[in-house]
Amino acid sequence: MTVTVARVVRADRREAFEQWAEDVLAIAARFPGNLGASLLHPGPGSSEYHLVYRFEDDHSLAAWERSSERRSALAHVEDMVDDERYQRVSGLESFFTRSPQPGPRWRMTALTIAAVFAITSLLQQFVLPHLASWPLEPRLMLSAVVVVLLLGHVVMPALTRLFAGWLHPSRD
Repeated sequence: MTVTVARVVRADRREAFEQWAEDVLAIAARFPGNLGASLLHPGPGSSEYHLVYRFEDDHSLAAWERSSERRSALAHVEDMVDDERYQRVSGLESFFTRSPQPGPRWRMTALTIAAVFAITSLLQQFVLPHLASWPLEPRLMLSAVVVVLLLGHVVMPALTRLFAGWLHPSRD
């Protein structure tokens, strides 16, 4: 689960907001199931910041969202912002949204192809030979279901964490 919170910060409160955001992201990072949290700074001529939280499942995200730590933090940010938008994505959708530090798109494409190749290869070698008596359509459906479930909930979350530095190289 990925949550992005966009906040338009008042010009005179930017420094305070940045400190607040770093503190909140550090607190969120300590919650069970947190896969990472980051702050996107606004571009030139903008005052819109984005806080991005990634959690491994709905339960972990809900624990963060209902926490007293989050409630306390939100009480301190109200006077710093003029507008706020909340967006939540999950599964494969989160792999095709803009990341906090976008890298070359071809890298995510290459990683996805490698993941699909690995999953389908294992299916072809170890599972589908045992289902040779099944009609073609059920075998294809099983293959599609297994690939999508593993890709969206197991393989890609693990690979994006493992290859985070390669997928999102720093621009230092």
